[in-house]
Amino acid sequence: MHDLVYQLRQRRDGFSPVERRIADAILADIPAAAQSGVGELAARAGVSVAAVSRFAKALGCAHVRELRAGLAEAGAVGRRFLDDAGAPPLPALHTQIADDIDGVLRRNLAGFSEPVVRALAEALASARRIHVLGMGGSSAVFAQELQHRLTRLGLPAAACSDAVAMRMLAATLEPGDVVLALSVSGLNPELREAVEIARGYGARVGAITRAGTPLAAQAGWLLPLALEETDFVFKPSASRYAVLLAIDVLATTVALLDPAGNRERLRRIKLALDTWRGGGDERLPLGD
Repeated sequence: MHDLVYQLRQRRDGFSPVERRIADAILADIPAAAQSGVGELAARAGVSVAAVSRFAKALGCAHVRELRAGLAEAGAVGRRFLDDAGAPPLPALHTQIADDIDGVLRRNLAGFSEPVVRALAEALASARRIHVLGMGGSSAVFAQELQHRLTRLGLPAAACSDAVAMRMLAATLEPGDVVLALSVSGLNPELREAVEIARGYGARVGAITRAGTPLAAQAGWLLPLALEETDFVFKPSASRYAVLLAIDVLATTVALLDPAGNRERLRRIKLALDTWRGGGDERLPLGD
């Protein structure tokens, strides 16, 4: 990966005056620079075409076309990572965080299909084994959360976030086993490969991910995520709450398939925790 934006910013103070003018012209509008011909870029920087060609080679590019391709790749991450959107005052920021979470929850709840949720819950409740797969960032954490929610109900669930272990586990699965794959992007190649291996051996697949993604296409049951990130990149992603909502909806549906049995299991857990803690309020959550 040749990160030209990093190169331009890191080396700017060491450039010659002419090179610095070219760098500043590019950094002022990276997507536009990626679309500009060498003559346009030279005019924007106020230098000669030959100077732009030399500058491209100084950055390790064979020619200006390669420079433009690298800038296009860097610009593909989106303007919100390149431009300073500015932070609102803290009280407004706190309100924005809460409003974004509320909006994400409402949009995603509207997108869940009750028959799909119930069918997936029934498959989990009757599964011989359940493997929850999630890689990278929050998806690995959410895989552990879903494992925790299912094991409380006495189900044989295990979470995995290691690419090699996923492939190994997938190769041991059989009909009657269920894989539940979590991915906000739906693009993770290692996760998708493990899911495909599991499908090849007859395991059934559910997914919590964006609709229309490669992972979604592999799933027999899909709980779709509707995501919309803001331009303020420093605010934690509200998409995390969409995944948690899907987990809560699914786990609660599973619990209600056997209300008497699961109430007894949860009672035992509460008793075990209260004994360990030396007591506790009746409304304390099951966990710590």
